[in-house]
This record gives sequence, C-alpha cells and structure tokens, in this order.
Amino acid sequence: MAELPRAPLERLLRQAGAERVSDEATEALREAVEEEALELAERAREFSQHANRKTVQREDVRAARRDR
Repeated sequence: MAELPRAPLERLLRQAGAERVSDEATEALREAVEEEALELAERAREFSQHANRKTVQREDVRAARRDR
C-alpha cells in the first residue's frame, strides 16, 4: 500500500522520545497506521451509507472513532 510518506512517521517516533529510529521501525509504523486508517475509513463510509449519504463527513469519521 505505502500511501503515507516515511519522514512524518519517523518524526512521530522521535516526538515520542526515540533518539534513533531504524528504517524497519518506520516501515512497521507506516504499515500499522495505514491499516488502522483504512479500517477507520471503511467504518466511516458505513456510517455515511447508514445516513443515506454518498459523502463521508467529519461526523462519520468521529462516529467511527467512537465506535471502535
């Protein structure tokens, strides 16, 4: 998939306190974040469909987060 750029994810790891970050750690974080984001997006789409809308709105994403 690899939709997200590596640099911001590495910065997140550093902001979390890591002094050094391996390429493998950055890649593992990218995979995890993309997997979680896809699941959230799918659930948000379900909320929009339930409301008889084609457009996913902010409220759908927020509802999907609460529903987890």
